Amino acid sequence: MAKILLVDDAAFMRMMVKNTLNENGYTETYEASDGAEAVNKYSEIQPDLVIMDITMPNMDGLEALKAIRKADPNASVVMCSAMGQEAMVIEAIKSGAKDFIVKPFKPERIVKTVSSIVGQP
Repeated sequence: MAKILLVDDAAFMRMMVKNTLNENGYTETYEASDGAEAVNKYSEIQPDLVIMDITMPNMDGLEALKAIRKADPNASVVMCSAMGQEAMVIEAIKSGAKDFIVKPFKPERIVKTVSSIVGQP
C-alpha cells in the first residue's frame, strides 16, 4: 500500500484530496499543514509520494521540496498550484518535482497522477 503525504495549509484542500484518494483505493494518507511539518513528517513516515501546495506559511512548498529532495534524492513530490504561478511551477520541476497539479483540483487528474507515480492501489 502506497503511503501518501498531503501538504496544504488549507484543511479543506487536504480533505478534498484525501477523500478523492480514499475513494480510489489509496487509503494510507498522512497530512501536514506547512512545509516545515512536511519535512519532519517525511523523515518520520517515508511516504511513497508527497502532494504539496506551493504557497504556505512558515516554509513554502518550494523550500520543503528542496529540503525533502536533499534528504532523499529519490523522493517523489507532486506540487500543487493555482493558475498564474507558472514561474513557481517551473522552479519546482527544476528542483525535482515529478509533476504538478493545478488548483482547483479535478479528481481524475489527481488519481491519474498518483497512479502514474505509485501504481494502482
